[in-house]
Amino acid sequence: MIKYKLECDDCKIIFDSWFASSKEYEKIKKKNYLVCHNCGSQKVQKTLMAPKLISNKKNQKNSLDISKYNEVKKTIKNYQKFIKDNFKYVGKNFAYEARSIHYDKNKKEKGIYGSASKQDLKELKDEGIETQMIPWIEDKEN
Repeated sequence: MIKYKLECDDCKIIFDSWFASSKEYEKIKKKNYLVCHNCGSQKVQKTLMAPKLISNKKNQKNSLDISKYNEVKKTIKNYQKFIKDNFKYVGKNFAYEARSIHYDKNKKEKGIYGSASKQDLKELKDEGIETQMIPWIEDKEN
């Protein structure tokens, strides 16, 4: 299928019309079957048309979404680098280590990071121990 922008020489109206192919357009035009829907004139011609460079808004939106995703991913990676450089990794012992630091005032450790269940985080909060959750992206790029 092909879409042409057509113009009537008599009433100067411009309209779109679909054809099976460019050959089909030529065939219909040659047999004088092409008429203006406004005035009925057979003096209808193709006008200049610009190609459509972006196929649709969905592709443009996907491109923007990928751009936003990459920007967010870069920000998260920067946070992760900062955390890795400035905090001690305690793995799944996060809740235990957080309590240990909170209740032992003589313990002077740098901040920690690791993993904990939602239940552990709730209990830590109930005990007055501040924690923060951040998204973590595993580095799978080789």
